[in-house]
Amino acid sequence: MRYTAFDVETPNQKNDRMSAIGVALIEDGMIVQEYDTIVDPMTFFEPFHIELTGITPEMAKKSPTFPEVWNEIAPLFEDSVLVAHNAPFDLGVLCKCLHAYGIQWKTTVKYVCTVRLGRVCYPGLNDHRLDTLCDRVGIELDHHRAGSDTHACAELLLDYISHDIDPERYFAEFDFLCGRTVDRWKRR
Repeated sequence: MRYTAFDVETPNQKNDRMSAIGVALIEDGMIVQEYDTIVDPMTFFEPFHIELTGITPEMAKKSPTFPEVWNEIAPLFEDSVLVAHNAPFDLGVLCKCLHAYGIQWKTTVKYVCTVRLGRVCYPGLNDHRLDTLCDRVGIELDHHRAGSDTHACAELLLDYISHDIDPERYFAEFDFLCGRTVDRWKRR
């Protein structure tokens, strides 16, 4: 099965544009391709988000816009189950960006959330935040850096699979027309 892990960072609390995106393509149980870039969100930055992500407006102005980035990464998203940590958030930002720039893509997409799978694989943890799970599994993480968060998410998925967790049992469906999950983690 082909999975595309991804993570976005946002410039402000509106969460309708991205300031960075990381993507990791997983095929045959291995990470086979990775992509990471700062994105010019063409909107304002809030101090909290600058501090959290380390991305400044000056850095973003020198970076490609979302439509330019999408032209490069869209093939990585095709014919894949999408994977993210707290996936509804990342999918929501992606959806809003596609709509904001008038980019037509899929109506719905299957996805799996590594938070949900983490709760199944490691139920005894106090929380299932990305940094907590990475500490538990031994994955290096530079948190709130899209490329690092994406790589960690992909490694977590592979870890769960190695523990005989079948991601397909936890697939959900995100509707890009209404911008929300329409089928929640029903065990199949």
